[in-house]
Amino acid sequence: MAVSVFASGCAVNRATATADPSANLDKLRVVQVRKLEGEDGTIQKLIASNLRKRGYEVSEDAKPPEKVDAVVTYVDKWMWDITMYLIELTVTVREPKSDFPLATGNSLHSSLTRLSPTEMVDEVVGNIFKESEKSK
Repeated sequence: MAVSVFASGCAVNRATATADPSANLDKLRVVQVRKLEGEDGTIQKLIASNLRKRGYEVSEDAKPPEKVDAVVTYVDKWMWDITMYLIELTVTVREPKSDFPLATGNSLHSSLTRLSPTEMVDEVVGNIFKESEKSK
């Protein structure tokens, strides 16, 4: 598990990731990013775009293609501090048939060290793949 925490005054940063030793994310080809109920789809699109840049075939449709190697789910938490910002993001890569979590990443950045949603997605997804590489 990768962990980094910095605390300075009111600034809190935390980035963690875990990967099941049996998970081999390199073998995944087709991934469905499942939209969080009630979310407008912004984070779903950012995660899908990030995975496409990493070479995956990504579906954002509610009905996935016939063969999906993994389902990606997420939880986003937003906070108000002069403007709305993404304070915490958790992304989970799941085995499609059993829903077993193959890998999970989480990042939390308080207001003083906030990142854009694109940067948060890149940090979380990047940490998941780094952790998966370590478990080989």
